[in-house]
Amino acid sequence: MKFNRRLLAPLDQRSTVERLRDGTLTGPLAGWLITLAVTGLAFAIRFVGLAYPNKILFDETYYAKDGYALWKFGYEYNWADDANDKIASGTPEAFGQGAEYAVHPPLAKWLIGAGEQLFGMNSFGWRFMSLIFGTLLIFFVIRLARRLSRSTLIGALAGLLLTFDGLEFVMSRLALLDIFQAVFLVAAVSCVVADRDYYRMRLADILERSGRRDFDGDFGPIVGLRPWRLAAGVMFGAALSCKWNSIFLLATMGVLSVLWDVGARRLAGAGERSWRALLVDGLPAFVRLVVVSAVLYVVSWAGWLSTSGGYLRDWAQNNPNDPLASGLTSVFGKDIGQAAASWLHLHAEILAFHTGDYMREQTHPYDAHPAGWLLMLRTIGIDAVNDIQPGVDGCTAPAGQTCLRVIDGMGTPILWWLAAASLVFGLVYWLGGRDWRFGVPLVAMLSTYLPWFANADRPVFFFYTITMVPFTVISLALALGVILGPADDPRRRRGGIIVGVVLGLVVADFAYIYPVLTDKLLWHSDWYARMWLGSWI
Repeated sequence: MKFNRRLLAPLDQRSTVERLRDGTLTGPLAGWLITLAVTGLAFAIRFVGLAYPNKILFDETYYAKDGYALWKFGYEYNWADDANDKIASGTPEAFGQGAEYAVHPPLAKWLIGAGEQLFGMNSFGWRFMSLIFGTLLIFFVIRLARRLSRSTLIGALAGLLLTFDGLEFVMSRLALLDIFQAVFLVAAVSCVVADRDYYRMRLADILERSGRRDFDGDFGPIVGLRPWRLAAGVMFGAALSCKWNSIFLLATMGVLSVLWDVGARRLAGAGERSWRALLVDGLPAFVRLVVVSAVLYVVSWAGWLSTSGGYLRDWAQNNPNDPLASGLTSVFGKDIGQAAASWLHLHAEILAFHTGDYMREQTHPYDAHPAGWLLMLRTIGIDAVNDIQPGVDGCTAPAGQTCLRVIDGMGTPILWWLAAASLVFGLVYWLGGRDWRFGVPLVAMLSTYLPWFANADRPVFFFYTITMVPFTVISLALALGVILGPADDPRRRRGGIIVGVVLGLVVADFAYIYPVLTDKLLWHSDWYARMWLGSWI
């Protein structure tokens, strides 16, 4: 019985080396071809009409302009009050005066600006990199799901499900920060899981070369080279450089990764000595994950640090007697010390903005409590033109009706509700069935989800879930893999029908809501027909 043909393998029937090699993946060429085919499909669907509507939408008003300013000045700059109108009419540099107060790190904005450097300060330019990264999110989900399931089919299924998710589709076509953060987080988790397989493979190699059945109570040789763990540190650093809340997933996956090392040592026969991995592997893991992430985060601020005009860049110079400014200046010298002090003071100001009374006193019509996110109880409106009269803009509504154009940030309902149910299924298989693979998307999802409850007393929005949906979709794909069953199971045909029906329903549901994702002209009655819950209106 081959492991890669099952989601749940009979572990007790395999040798130690075979169990350590549970990361073996077959058919690499087919895996890459299918990955690229699904990714290409996702790109094509998202590319159509990318530049429409040709105006700044929603929070693009911050990030499209910040990205442009970063490439011009090295830091975020203020824009004129009528900048959005001027940009839409072809005047790209409608700047105001002085540096802008920005409350998020700069990396995602640099990436948005890269598209503007390629194609200009227009709707296609500032959305282009979101398209690229939204497509990359499909790519990494396929690769992660394939590695977890040991099945190219399940990986492709996860990619197809995410391809036809409404929220992922919309976020791939907007110049917002969250799609970039989501890609780096999924890539980081993919690297952590790949590192788990790499580590266990190296232990298996050591046992095979020595001719030993197991370590017989010894800890065993140290596995020094951990390229996937280092890559995970880089990806986590990039995610942090987009948004701070990436730190929660870094923490949980870092701990989980080291616990996997302990488990691998125990499986290899290290016994009680396997806990030495907490130090032997844990300390290098801290360097590869946390220290590397921190270094990359600092580097992402190079534009602000290397110039003199950024917001609060001269704070230390203007407050030389402040303990932070004077202390760092005395240790590192005037230039480095003042830059570091100003940078840390800016971070204190940003933290106060996110957690202080100002945000708690704000209200927003699209505020969505996190308790309803998984069931998509409250979506978000990105853009709307209401009450288009018959005869205007092609509206053919009958008497008593008008038309409208909207872009709703909403997931594909059937996909979201099935994915929510799959989390319970995954919890049972993880804890009851002791299958670690179901735990990965669950831990990752909860790490990007639960921290928001601490901030639920301020406005929070449904589109933040873009960092969660890749993991809920993977959870659903793994659950469908269990239903599908192994290739040699005579019940596979029945399982295949169920999986096919689920995928078909998701695609049909996406096609049904497509008009409200893309600003299509609709009669009001047609729009209401797509608002299945009153809270979506």
